[in-house]
Amino acid sequence: MEISFQSDVGKIRNTNQDYVGVFENKKGYTLAMLADGMGGHQAGDVASKTAVNEIGRQWEKNKITDSEKAAKWLVKTIQEENAAIYQAGQATPEFAGMGTTIEAVAVFEDDFTVAHVGDSRIYTLLEKQLIQLTEDHSLVNELVKTGEISKEMAANHPQKNIVTQCVGMPGTIEVDVSSHLIDAKDYLLLCSDGLTNMVSEEEIAQLILKNPNAEEAVEKMIDAANDRGGLDNITALMISFGGVADA
Repeated sequence: MEISFQSDVGKIRNTNQDYVGVFENKKGYTLAMLADGMGGHQAGDVASKTAVNEIGRQWEKNKITDSEKAAKWLVKTIQEENAAIYQAGQATPEFAGMGTTIEAVAVFEDDFTVAHVGDSRIYTLLEKQLIQLTEDHSLVNELVKTGEISKEMAANHPQKNIVTQCVGMPGTIEVDVSSHLIDAKDYLLLCSDGLTNMVSEEEIAQLILKNPNAEEAVEKMIDAANDRGGLDNITALMISFGGVADA
C-alpha cells in the first residue's frame, strides 16, 4: 500500500484551512484523514487541524482490527470531536462558528471503512472510472436530490459552498460510514472541494491513469487545480493498494 498527500494554499487564499493526517493504531492499521476547515480568521485552520490530530491520537491508542468495529468507533469518535470543537468555538470568541469537514479511511487487510461529514469527498478509481463513495452534505446536493436543480446546475450554483453538516455543529451530526472490499487495482482519493470545484472527475481519473504513482498523481492534481485558477485551498490524499491502472 502506498499513501501520498499534498496540500496547497491555492492562488487566492492567504491561509490554508485544509489539513491531512495519517495514523497507525496499536495493531498497525492505518487511518488516513482529510479535513477542510471553515470559520473566521484562523478558526478554520484550528478546526481542521484539531479534528484530524485528536481523532488520530485516539486511533493510535486503539487495537481495532476489523471494519465493523472501525465504523462504530469512527461514528462515536467523530461525534465526540464535534462536541469538543463546538464547545471550543463557544468558549473562544475568535473561534466562534468554526467547523470542518472530515473524510476518514481505515484500511485493513481485505477491506476499508469510510467515514464522512461535509462536502469534501472520497473516491475510488475502479475500471478506469472515478466513483464517489461519499454523498455531499451540502445545500445544493439536497436541491439535486429533490429535483429542484440538475447536477449540471449545482456545479455553478451561487450557494454551492453551504454545507448542511460539519464537525463543530451543536447537537448530534450525521456521520456517514460504509465498508468496501479492497481490489488490488483500486486507488482511493480523499480530496477537498478546492480540487473538485476546479478539475472534473473525468480529468482526475485521467490524471491517475496517466500517473499511477500516487505521489506523481497527487502533484498533477494540485497543479491542474492551480492552473484553473486555484480559487480555494487544494488538498488530495491518494492510497494505492499495489496495482497499476492501465491507461
